[in-house]
Amino acid sequence: MHTGAFCDIDWDADGKHLGFIGFPYSVDRSPYYQIKMPICRIRNGDGPSLVLMAGVHGDEYEGELTLTKTIRLLEQRDVRGAVTILPATNTPAVMAAARCSPFDSGNLNRAFPGDPAGPPTWRLAHYVEHEIFPRHDTVLDIHSGGTSMDHVVCALVETTHDKARDEQAIALLRAMHLPYAFVTDNGRDSPTSMAAALRAGCIGLSGEFGGGATVTPATMAMTAGAVDNLLLALGITTRRILTDAEMPIETQLLELGGQSFFVYAEQGGWFEPAVEAGDAVKAGDTAGWLYDIETPLAAPQALFFREDGVVLSRRLHTHCQTGDCLMNLGKVLG
Repeated sequence: MHTGAFCDIDWDADGKHLGFIGFPYSVDRSPYYQIKMPICRIRNGDGPSLVLMAGVHGDEYEGELTLTKTIRLLEQRDVRGAVTILPATNTPAVMAAARCSPFDSGNLNRAFPGDPAGPPTWRLAHYVEHEIFPRHDTVLDIHSGGTSMDHVVCALVETTHDKARDEQAIALLRAMHLPYAFVTDNGRDSPTSMAAALRAGCIGLSGEFGGGATVTPATMAMTAGAVDNLLLALGITTRRILTDAEMPIETQLLELGGQSFFVYAEQGGWFEPAVEAGDAVKAGDTAGWLYDIETPLAAPQALFFREDGVVLSRRLHTHCQTGDCLMNLGKVLG
């Protein structure tokens, strides 16, 4: 079968199992080529179950490195229930160090629910949503700002509009002990991993853990801490696996607003920011200046915030085109 997927993991077997999910994709140099998505499954009897995934975008390294480390350090004896680890979910993008797949330009976080007979990215999405997520209670999808964005470390959850379930999800957000967290409402029809988790009946958690196509000791420590804290909060583990001690961070809840919470380039130019990610700003404050280097005598265009909030992310690339997002604010709750 040329449109199917092949998995060498026994989902019901106890133990620690490493393998691949293979997606046939014929290419000029290799007619029977398969995209090999790495997978680790650790199961120890009945109990809570969690998907840990990273590499949905290939240039977001905090999760990829942290989950690779988790595979090495987490053993069956540490686990009650099951953990499935996908350190390089969109494998072609990870291998290319790119946001999107080099095979089909697919952005995996815009491809759910996928298509089992479609291009590679849509086939990956279909398998994740229909074969992996439904076997689990909870999903953590680890992201960052990637190559182009600097992002504050934060967690997020999609609302289910079920009060009890949302309370459980927010409790897990807080248990991760990240500086910021927010609840989003993109709807069950969204093409994202979080909507896929909702459709599969899971609690979907995600987050941004840095950016700039690099990692730092601080972002790696917070990513590892969040994974440890979530495993403990779910009762899957009873000791810390990746970190020595809990980082004493109190989570500030934020709300994502509409378009007025974004700053976009409305013409091409070179952007100089006035603030950093994590700064608190007021409506009317200067976000930065857009220069036209080809007309050096012209004064730069000043850009302003339209709302109060915390700068969640800022564009790292100075050169920009019309439509590029330069900054994004989160609204402080309470």
